[in-house]
Amino acid sequence: MDDVRTPPQWIERLTPLADLRAVIDAQVTPIAAGEIDLTAALGRVLAKDIQADQHPPVALALRDGYALRSEETTDAGSYAPAPLSLMVRVEVGEPVPREADAVAPLDAVTDDGATPQAVAPIAPGEGILAPGQDCEGGQPVLRAGGALRRLDIAVLSALGVTRVAVRAPTVRIVQARADDGIANAVTAMLRDLIACHGTAKLSLNSAPFQDPQDADAVIVVGGSGMGLHDNSVRTLARAGRLIAHGIGLSPGETSAFGFIGSTPVLITQGRLDAALAVWHVLGARIMARLSGCTDAPVVGHAKLTRKIASTIGLVEFVPVATEADMVTPLASTYLPWRVLAQATGYVLVPAQQEGFAPGTLVPVNPL
Repeated sequence: MDDVRTPPQWIERLTPLADLRAVIDAQVTPIAAGEIDLTAALGRVLAKDIQADQHPPVALALRDGYALRSEETTDAGSYAPAPLSLMVRVEVGEPVPREADAVAPLDAVTDDGATPQAVAPIAPGEGILAPGQDCEGGQPVLRAGGALRRLDIAVLSALGVTRVAVRAPTVRIVQARADDGIANAVTAMLRDLIACHGTAKLSLNSAPFQDPQDADAVIVVGGSGMGLHDNSVRTLARAGRLIAHGIGLSPGETSAFGFIGSTPVLITQGRLDAALAVWHVLGARIMARLSGCTDAPVVGHAKLTRKIASTIGLVEFVPVATEADMVTPLASTYLPWRVLAQATGYVLVPAQQEGFAPGTLVPVNPL
């Protein structure tokens, strides 16, 4: 009897990365916003501008000292003290009397029990937090589309904000093979990367992959190639709409992308280097679209210590290591684990270029 086997998932062509990015930008839209406690909002993307009342509402002291009229101290000095008609002791954060326009340090004023005197000139506004200086009433403190940093949360907490509207996508991670140690490592990496801006849920079977109603996106680890047991792309094609199988990105050529309903599905190889490249180039873009993030990527620039060679037609993901104000390319095509452990960032070589010459100033993306 003939051994009848299912033919492998064949890659007919590599979809240009620019084309796939255009599909993501056009068809992946922000999810509905939800309100959460400020204490749980680190890394979440704001869905609405945050406004606050004017702060402070009145002038406050910025230091311990004496509230006074600055014009009376113009010619003051240690040998020619200037008499003061107003001198009120204030501490940091206390309101400043309306008649005062500055707060002098404690050692800039003397008081012998008769007439207080200034022994140093004090500029108008010195030592004072003016009304509205922290926050102008009616103006946004933070704009929608930004990921909340620890500093942002501290500012909002100081202003009395306790809850914020955010978009935090839920991403279902489906691991094609539960007994694959490398795939386990890839899944753990993706879970941590997703947790920066959303929530990751892990599945070790294909059911959530076929019916992702509880997720805003799905990432499948493994099964994207042409091996005898690779079946992830077929599953996506049956369950929804396959946009691309084979992407012009190295590493990551056998990755795939599509939709189940309106839910984006990204299938990556079970290789650590390929999954890393696909996440940074496509996965992070999907997350940004779902969360409505408008933050510009943090990109530095440095000169190459040596040449980067690349294949025309493929976008090359090249890990680099920082050396002072220079960066050294570590590998290309296949990225060994020891290289990934040494990398501090990565460079993308455009598909139309053969690489970069030594000394070229290149954009360096953080890992």
